[in-house]
Amino acid sequence: MMINENSKVIAVDFDGTIVEHAYPAMGEEMLFAFATLRRLQEKGHKLLLWTIREGQMLREAVELCRANGVEFYAVNKNYPEEEFEFGVTPRKLNADIFIDDRNVGGFRGWGEIYQMLHPEDGDFRHDVIDKAAHNNYKGKKRKKKGFFQKLFGG
Repeated sequence: MMINENSKVIAVDFDGTIVEHAYPAMGEEMLFAFATLRRLQEKGHKLLLWTIREGQMLREAVELCRANGVEFYAVNKNYPEEEFEFGVTPRKLNADIFIDDRNVGGFRGWGEIYQMLHPEDGDFRHDVIDKAAHNNYKGKKRKKKGFFQKLFGG
């Protein structure tokens, strides 16, 4: 992970932000969520998972993220060693940025969020799409279209 003076602490919600909202079930990945989170980590940002999930549901959410290459600095904490003491420790995180589907104006999408944080990088979504397309079609031979298919589509 690259460290720089522009690194931020970013609190990221899970349901409706990293995955589609299906709580208490596990939703499908939001478009570009894991790719964006990995890219933010590469840029040196410290990611905190900030979710209502607890117990087994929280462990499953953390494992899903880990399986997709995202390791959080801390989960529902400001730092890994922080101990929650009911009635004493506030559940408020000390983050520079909060990414949540409940923001005023709603969730803007991962591509737009990344561009807001790193406009100098341009639109990285094309890289992600190109890589996914390459992986999906790797080793598959395309059939040539015949004359009538070219003429009439298909």
